[in-house]
Amino acid sequence: MIHAALEEQLKNSAEATREEPLVQLQNVSHTYGTGKRTITALKQTDLKIYQGDFVALVGPSGCGKSTILKLVTGLIHASTGYVLVDGREVGAAPVRVGMAFQNPTMLPWLTLCDNIMLPLKIVPPFRQQYRRKRKGEFRDSVEALLAQVGLAGFSDKYPWQLSGGMLQRASLCRALVHEPQLLMLDEPFGALDQFTREELWGIMQELWMTRRPTVLLVTHDLKEAVYLANRICVMQARPGRIIQESAVGFARPRTIALSYDPEFVTLTQRLRELIMRPAKETVQ
Repeated sequence: MIHAALEEQLKNSAEATREEPLVQLQNVSHTYGTGKRTITALKQTDLKIYQGDFVALVGPSGCGKSTILKLVTGLIHASTGYVLVDGREVGAAPVRVGMAFQNPTMLPWLTLCDNIMLPLKIVPPFRQQYRRKRKGEFRDSVEALLAQVGLAGFSDKYPWQLSGGMLQRASLCRALVHEPQLLMLDEPFGALDQFTREELWGIMQELWMTRRPTVLLVTHDLKEAVYLANRICVMQARPGRIIQESAVGFARPRTIALSYDPEFVTLTQRLRELIMRPAKETVQ
């Protein structure tokens, strides 16, 4: 069992050897709507994400997990508090962000290669080099990513020729092709069958281990969170806030067999109990 003392030791050791957090939420809250229609989605939330971290947000529907993703990417602004990225308020300086969602949203009239290259066509400094490198260096980067996720030889196929699992693999490639500082994953495996989902956990783990992006994952799947993340932040129901952070001390690479280990099962069960606990029983 991963005890509280071990979690504290892991956390203190990690923070002692790291620089300033890449992402930091300081006493952040966010409300949607105005007047009587106001809904507090997030309140008094603090969070630190360091370079190379893999952090998972778990909790019931409507607890503010996706709101945190939007705050960090600057799609919405905090009602109170501060959201800092690379030491500055979000939006103050450009930050490359990769995103993958439950729906891979590929453009059906483009080949897989052209779909994956879209960030290189849009995001600086790659867009200035796109015409010159799209048939050489950029295509080589796409091919290397496709090979890493098991899609070698599929670059010239169209989305409608691929299965859901293959499209989600391609979506991960598109999210990583422009070497993002932050990789945001919003339930990227939620629509897949269990076997395909577990296969993609292994692929995502390998991508993180070889490329080391800083990842923030939103998921309802506690097994997925423990398999993939270094730290798991548990959120309570609306108004959402982080009520506990758990370090995940299992060595990598992790396997599906590990998910049947008593320590793994104990951790997922403890996370479940925290999520199901009534809000009045939680503590700051």
